[in-house]
Amino acid sequence: MTSRRAQYPPWPCPVPVSIDDEAGTTWQIRRAWPERTPGEYVLEVLTPGQPGVRGAHLRQGHFDLVPLDDPGLPALRTEALRGEVVSYMPYKRAVIRTDEGYVKIFPAGSAGAAAERCAQMDILLDAGNFATPRILRRRSPDVIVFSAIPGPTLNELGENGATTGDGLFAAMWEEWSRAWVAQVGGSYGRAAQGVLDSLPLRSAEVEATRLQRCVHRWLRQNKSAREMSPHRRTMRAWAEEITTNLLRTPPDPVVWSHGDLHNRQIIATNSSTPLGLLDFDATVRAEAALDLAKLDVRLELDLRQDRTTPARYLTAHTQVLAVAEELHVSPARFHAYSDAIWLRLAASPLPARWSVALAVLKDPAQHEEAGSSATLRA
Repeated sequence: MTSRRAQYPPWPCPVPVSIDDEAGTTWQIRRAWPERTPGEYVLEVLTPGQPGVRGAHLRQGHFDLVPLDDPGLPALRTEALRGEVVSYMPYKRAVIRTDEGYVKIFPAGSAGAAAERCAQMDILLDAGNFATPRILRRRSPDVIVFSAIPGPTLNELGENGATTGDGLFAAMWEEWSRAWVAQVGGSYGRAAQGVLDSLPLRSAEVEATRLQRCVHRWLRQNKSAREMSPHRRTMRAWAEEITTNLLRTPPDPVVWSHGDLHNRQIIATNSSTPLGLLDFDATVRAEAALDLAKLDVRLELDLRQDRTTPARYLTAHTQVLAVAEELHVSPARFHAYSDAIWLRLAASPLPARWSVALAVLKDPAQHEEAGSSATLRA
């Protein structure tokens, strides 16, 4: 596609890597979500010397921390005293690590839906292919306490500097491969099939709508900046082409989908316990390509950001492709979903994400060589 190979001016950075508050404390920005008003973002931040993460606003360049009295999460202040806040989207959700396990905080009264999803997953994953967190208690209509699954994530095993041997790393990915094929491609009993049939459908049309909404938010955030004019044209062109690719080829069969699969959601347990699988908030019915493309994109993102080695990337990437083949995933569907995920990353306000996504989208020839992409960093 010639538009991707064209040369573009530098892409402006809406959100910095770090920022100082009024007291002079430097906060590293881990995640960012655009607000409705252009130039305004909600952030997840952290600073050395202070445990856990905080929420913040960045509004027209002005930085403010979100108080722990979050009006969208009324249980946060009390629950934060019990442990360390490890994940926080202001006004939406938070996760706190404690000695007992993990505490998930939801908007007022909405923990019931999450508890129901967990009960559904107990039925759907009853074959024992994966270990999943158990609900220890519901502390309130806003709070659920989950058990912890001991062990490092597959992401941690693959990080640069990890002491895990290559053999064990490969064995964990082979175990994931077998378990994923068994779970997604296996047959279900009546109860499990009933759960599957009740899940929301995330079809290609739904994915295309989500993609268009993401690009629209990006365009709204950058609508008034004159220097962004060529980039706006580029984003529109990519959105049109990738949406067409999602919708023009016949979809693969619909199966159970985790909905947010990446290597930080998979836990390497001991040899007597199945691999752990976390976070079913986004579970749906979808094409198998959705989960596999999302997992594969995250692996390539880690490689391109020098968070893993080419050899370990290739080990994991090879297993993802093997699973795709076992589940009869159409290559066209895999690439269509991959491109959609990369475009959403290109719309991220975080430079570490959009800069990599732009490199992939502008140079598809290099991206298509990812099957042997130890060469990317070799």
